Amino acid sequence: MTSIAVAVVNYNTRDHLRTCLSSVFAERPTEVVVVDNASLDGSVEMVQAEFPSATLRVNKTNIGYGAAANQAIATVKSAYVLLLNADTRLQPGALEALSAYLDQHPRAAIVGPRLAESDGTLQASCYPFPTPLDTFLENCKAAIIVGRTVRRYCPTVGRFYLRTWPHNFARTVSWVKGAVLTIRREAFDAIGGFDPSYFMYFEDADLCYRLTASGWEIHFTPVTTAVHSGGASTRQRHAVMSLQLLTSTVRFYQRHCSTFQLAIMIVVLRWLMLSRWAGAATRLVFTRDPGKRSLLAQEISTSQQFSRWASPLRFWRATFYSRHRTL
Repeated sequence: MTSIAVAVVNYNTRDHLRTCLSSVFAERPTEVVVVDNASLDGSVEMVQAEFPSATLRVNKTNIGYGAAANQAIATVKSAYVLLLNADTRLQPGALEALSAYLDQHPRAAIVGPRLAESDGTLQASCYPFPTPLDTFLENCKAAIIVGRTVRRYCPTVGRFYLRTWPHNFARTVSWVKGAVLTIRREAFDAIGGFDPSYFMYFEDADLCYRLTASGWEIHFTPVTTAVHSGGASTRQRHAVMSLQLLTSTVRFYQRHCSTFQLAIMIVVLRWLMLSRWAGAATRLVFTRDPGKRSLLAQEISTSQQFSRWASPLRFWRATFYSRHRTL
């Protein structure tokens, strides 16, 4: 078996990180590195006290997931690296199974295992590269309801769609969720790793897109299942992260799609945000619960911020005069 290291990126998820590292060290990896993005919850002190054999790098500020992952992967020497979110937990035998899979598939640059929620239910982890239609269908409530109905009563349809297929056999895919990524260092280093301009979200899709364009393959395999709590750090700043998801979507289109596709995506996202704005504002009028009112106010704020950020004037100026800069 080829040696495999483990790299973990953490931000204010101390208790999840403890569970993650306990499962990691039970697998006896060749190297373990933790990069902490300026946590304030005692994560650093916990790692120092309870996992002294881990290599710990502490950033003074939160530099984002992709940039921190680059730091972690640059620290290790192994040919393979298992990159983990801090809110994940490995099953026994995970490292051996994933390393063996990479050994058997020399064109695979990234391998994602099966993911499960804390209660054991399947967590979707394979996705198509984004399109305006796909983004609309995944965010429009009416389309979501129709999609759920079709998948419930026509399960055969769901087997052909990456977001809904049963994740029960190995296959090549467009991209896999970055919560648990088995990485071939040769391929990762050849394309320069993660693009650090993605602070959060779509850095995994961007990495897989560039690897595929370079002739590598992205694989999913159910040889092991990792538990992923999901959103342990992003829930702490829900409104900010919602806006970050939207801006990262646009950034992906700027990097990899035509001007026309980018224009259509901007229109779709602005329409979705305006719809959310109107819907949340209407519900706010009839809602008295303080907690629900706070969530609705955050949704309105996020919609307003994105609508200002993706204004038509700013968009067209960025598109035609500085295509490869961020909007």
